[in-house]
Amino acid sequence: MASPGMVSRRILVVDDDALVADSVRRMLLFDGHQVETARSAEEALAIFSKQPFDLTLVDYEMPTMKGDELAAEIKRFAPTQPVVMFTGYAEAVRATDTGAKGIDLVLGKPFDLEELRRALAMLLPAS
Repeated sequence: MASPGMVSRRILVVDDDALVADSVRRMLLFDGHQVETARSAEEALAIFSKQPFDLTLVDYEMPTMKGDELAAEIKRFAPTQPVVMFTGYAEAVRATDTGAKGIDLVLGKPFDLEELRRALAMLLPAS
């Protein structure tokens, strides 16, 4: 069930924790979005290079590449790509410039559907 006025978007969700990735995917599907998931930064970059997305959601704490590093790589290929990072360390990331390069918005974990909707509305113009 889509939220009133919500436009369906293509969204890439990146988290090495399958439960988290699936939970975020389900929230986005509930609002009618098309969602792809990746379990690593490398998988995300491979998916991203093959198809366009309206928004990318990335976890901060991942094994081989942190979320901000992944965001920087994504922005290298698509400078205007909105990237939201979600993390249990949101306050620490927001407090430093180095923790948020390439990130358009930081969401603290856990977050709910309404917070996710506000993030999308803030970064994606209604069309």
